[in-house]
Amino acid sequence: MASDETAALTALDAAREVFRSQTFNQGRIVDTAGDSVLAVFETATGAVTAALAIQAEINASAGTFPDDRQMRFRIGVHLGDVIEKTDGTVYGDGVNIAARLQCLAEPGGVTVSESIQVAVRGRIAATFVDIGQQQVKNIAQPISSYRIAIGASPAGVDRAPHRNALYDKPSVAVLPFTNMGGDPDQEYFSDGLTEDIITALAVKVDLTPSRGRLAT
Repeated sequence: MASDETAALTALDAAREVFRSQTFNQGRIVDTAGDSVLAVFETATGAVTAALAIQAEINASAGTFPDDRQMRFRIGVHLGDVIEKTDGTVYGDGVNIAARLQCLAEPGGVTVSESIQVAVRGRIAATFVDIGQQQVKNIAQPISSYRIAIGASPAGVDRAPHRNALYDKPSVAVLPFTNMGGDPDQEYFSDGLTEDIITALAVKVDLTPSRGRLAT
C-alpha cells in the first residue's frame, strides 16, 4: 500500500472476487472489513473445499508478481457455534477461534481446528500437518490445530516435530497414584503424593514459551 496504493487496492478487490466466487455455492461472506474476509458455511467440507480453492487461485495469480508485490492471504477454519444477528452478521467463540487459527496459518496457507480435521477426514484429498496444542489470545483453552499441506497429493495426517507448541521442551504427565491397600481412609495419601510431584515439577521446570512459537 505504501509503494503503490492503486495496485494494492486493485489486487485486494481481485482477491475479494475470488473469495466471493468460491464461497457462492457453499457459504456466504459476512464481512470484508479492511483486508479481512469472514464467511460462514453450512458444512465443514464446504468450508475447507472453498478455502483450498481460494488459496489455489490467489496463489497462482500472485505468483506472476515479484515476491515483494504478491498479495497472499492466511485462512483459518473452525467448526463451532455462532450467534447470528438479524442483519446477517455473526459473533461468538466460533468466529474468534477461526480468526486465531488464521494467525497461525502461513501466507497462502490454511490452518484448521481439530473439529474441522475430524469432520472432513476421508472426505477431502488433503494432508493435515498436526501442529499441536496452540494457546492463542483471548481463548481460555489451547486449540488442537492442523495446517493443510498445500499441493500435497496424499491424504492423511503428518506429525510436526514438536507436538506441544507452547514449550519447545519435553513434557511430563503425572497420573494419579493408586491406593493399593484398598483402605478408603488412605486414599488421600495417594492423592497428596500426586499433587506433591506435580507441584515440585511446576516450580522447577522453566515454562517460558519459546520465542516465535506462541501466537499473540
